[in-house]
Order: sequence, then structure tokens, then C-alpha cells
Amino acid sequence: MNKDTKEFFAALKMMEEEKGVPQQYLAEKIANAIVVALRKDYGGNDIVTCTIDPEKMIFAVTVRKEVVDEIEDPISQILRDEAIKIDSKAVENGFVDIKLDTKQFGRIVAQTAKHVIRQGIREAERGQTMAEFQNHNRELLTAVVQQIDPRTGNATVTIGKVETILPKLEQVPGEELCEGDHIKVYVVDVKETDKGPKVMISRTHPGLVKRLFETEVPEIFDGTIEIKSISRQAGSRSKLAVYSPNPDIDPVGACIGQRGARVNTIVDELKGEKIDIVKYSDDPVQFIGEALSPAKVVSVEIESENPKVCRVTVPDAQLSLAIGNKGQNARLAAKLTGWKIDIRPESGFYGEDTED
Repeated sequence: MNKDTKEFFAALKMMEEEKGVPQQYLAEKIANAIVVALRKDYGGNDIVTCTIDPEKMIFAVTVRKEVVDEIEDPISQILRDEAIKIDSKAVENGFVDIKLDTKQFGRIVAQTAKHVIRQGIREAERGQTMAEFQNHNRELLTAVVQQIDPRTGNATVTIGKVETILPKLEQVPGEELCEGDHIKVYVVDVKETDKGPKVMISRTHPGLVKRLFETEVPEIFDGTIEIKSISRQAGSRSKLAVYSPNPDIDPVGACIGQRGARVNTIVDELKGEKIDIVKYSDDPVQFIGEALSPAKVVSVEIESENPKVCRVTVPDAQLSLAIGNKGQNARLAAKLTGWKIDIRPESGFYGEDTED
């Protein structure tokens, strides 16, 4: 084995150790590229073979030629007498494999190897990045704002070494991001593209609120408390339905924290977004009543199970609170529970039912 070959395999080993690119992967890529490069010297005929085996440290390039009595194509054919000098069994097989001295095309090998190794590193890094973000899909990550496009409002951010875009529509309304800001983002999806992994992130997704609560409330993280549903109008208000199978645990109180410490941390992260935490119940009447918090509910009547429609009665003074600004509270309660909610004031609508 010559010095160049030893150095070649040493380089492959180093790439595997330092960059995590498998030697066999690079060897196959380089071998295929050498075949393509050398095929041009043989009239485009598919007669060149390259074998690179890092384990056995074999680097061989051969050209297979047809054994003939009279040459018509000197590129792909060889005379019988010449073939026998190379391989005594050549006549029986009808072909002879001629081993090439790699020094003859050392420049091609060097250029090809350099190109393939670079490409291999890029692909390996892309693969590692893809795998890493797929592991974090639907998770909460910290991103650093690099720049804001003044025209579109889209923010370019980095998550680790990966650069991606936080679109304006995925930013919290009214929130002003600045270069250098560290922000929490929710990974909505990860897709493979020609330019590498595309990480789709959001700050408006309800999943962001869920992951923030998992971070701040240990009982949610360990499964003692379960988040049953979330509805959100980003930048304004979120509603969270929580439940614990343990009757000794107050799921709402645990999420709020002592003196509101836990929920206030999340509110601060969301730049003042209001958060209603309500107790989930399998009883739709009770759950719907809770969902309309902070309004107090007099009664909930189920009008239809399919589709899910109910009528809610509230004190007159609570009507605007139950409905909310531009219908926000009622809309979020409906989304949280999965019920269409018709809200009515206590007086003037039900006749004798009012007195009841």
C-alpha cells in the first residue's frame, strides 16, 4: 500500500471520528464519483469499476475489456495475447479486468474525494440537524432573533446553529421583537427540503402555552395534572382546562402557583397575555360553566348532543363579561369545550324559569 492510499484512508477515518460521517458512506460516494469521472476517458462505456473498502484498506480501480482476435474498439477491447499476459483465464471468461495505477489519475481522485467529503459533511450535518429537530418536533425551544425584515415583519432567528424564519403571522400580535432577543418558540413541524431541514416555528400556536405550563408546573410534567384542552387568541387571552385524577390535588391552584408565581411567569413570557385556568370535568354542564370564567354562570342547559349545542344563563351584570370583548370569552370557551354556547341574560327571557 502506497503512502497516498494510507493517507486517504486515514482521512476517511478522521472524518468519521470528527464529523460523524461514516467511512463506508464516503467510500461509496467517492468510488461512484471516480467511476463517473473516469468513464469519460473510456468513451462513456460502462467498463470502469472502483472498489474502496475502508475496513480492508483496499483501493482498486479496474477496467473490464472484451478479449478479441481483432480489435474494432481499442477502448473496450483487447487482443487475446495481451489479455493472457494479464490473466491466464481471460480467454475462458471472454473478458479481462485491468487494474489501473491510481497514481495515473491522482488528481482526479484528490478532487473527487475533496468534493465528496465536503458534500458528505453537508449531508451528514443536514441529517443530524433533521434528526435533532424531529426529536424536538412539537416541543418548546429558545430562539435568538437575528434580524427583522422591515417590509414583511418576518423575523430571522437561530436555534442552535440552524437559521429559520418566524413569520409575522406566527408572532404574537403587538409584540415587538428586537435583534438579540431570546424568545421561546414552538416547533410546529420539521420538513426536509433541497436546501436542508426546514423548521416551522410559532409563538401563536396553543402548543406554546401547553409547553410553557409543562416547564413551569412540575405536576403537569410528571403527569399528576393533565392539560385536557387549550384555546387561544394569541396576544390577548388563553384558556386552559386542567384535571387531576387525584382528588387531593387542586389542579387549578397548582397551575396558578403560590401568589400566582407560576402563571405570572408564563404571562410575562407571553408579554401580558391573559390566561384563564379552569377545572376540567367530564360533566359538560359543569365544564361549560367553568369554561366561561371569569363570568359566573346561573345555569347550563344542553339543547343538543349532536351537534353539541347548549344554552347558558348568566346574571344580567355578568352578560358582557361572559361574552367578552368582541365575543372573545364565549368564543374561547366554545373552542375549549367543543360546544356551541348560546349565552342569555337571567332576566326577561324565560318567564317562569326566571323565578326558578
